[in-house]
Amino acid sequence: MDSIDKLLAELETEYKEVQPQQQPKSATAKSFTSSPKSASFMDNLLAEVKSDFAEKDAVMELKRQQELKDERIRQEQLKAKQLEALKVQAKEWLAKVDPLSSEGLWFERFAESYPSKLEAAIEYLKNNE
Repeated sequence: MDSIDKLLAELETEYKEVQPQQQPKSATAKSFTSSPKSASFMDNLLAEVKSDFAEKDAVMELKRQQELKDERIRQEQLKAKQLEALKVQAKEWLAKVDPLSSEGLWFERFAESYPSKLEAAIEYLKNNE
């Protein structure tokens, strides 16, 4: 709010400079800040400044949300690439493993709880990296 007060003070000074320098010399003359017209002007100006700040905040929030969305998409793409690489490794591992070896026999039992041997091999390789 300090920056708003500073801005308002600057605008008030500029407004005073633009106003004619003649003021009535009577004791009933009101100062710039106490006149209803200038108070309304200041209220409108303050409302405009607040609106500008709210608009900037909304734009920043939208930008932040878009950046988060972009990062999520990037992370999902990275995971998809990693999964593809694991699929290739799993296929190679499945082709090499001797089904009658102790590792092959163990893997057969391990793979029973998975929909496919490929998925079991992916999980096995993922946990053993």
